[in-house]
Amino acid sequence: MRKYIRHPSDIPVQFHIKDIKIERSHLSNVSLGGVAFRCDERVEIGRLIEISIPTVTPEFKANARVAWCLNRHKYFEVGVQFVDSEDAFRARMVEQVCHIEQYKKDVKDKQGRSLTGEQAAMEWIGKYASEFPPVQKT
Repeated sequence: MRKYIRHPSDIPVQFHIKDIKIERSHLSNVSLGGVAFRCDERVEIGRLIEISIPTVTPEFKANARVAWCLNRHKYFEVGVQFVDSEDAFRARMVEQVCHIEQYKKDVKDKQGRSLTGEQAAMEWIGKYASEFPPVQKT
């Protein structure tokens, strides 16, 4: 059973894994425990990687360990768990940014309104922040 609720995201992510040349991907999902992303190569479970999400301010950077790697036929989906508990809590902010970015995209697609990041954040907070699960320290 999963310990954390997962949320889909298409936020760009950069990662560095020694001996694997692919460095850019998109997050499949974000949770308090870690993130998942797509990769063209299989990544060994237990391998340490460096992750950065440069599209959020301040840039999110963390070390993580590969928890699982699934063959999805056209790519591999790689799930990583944060090494440092501080990074797990910082990921909470990244998770909220992912929700806000998705809200901004949905408003554009469904209502034709273009929102700035700040406008999208204010609307999302007003509508959904109270429903966002609280951080649970483990």
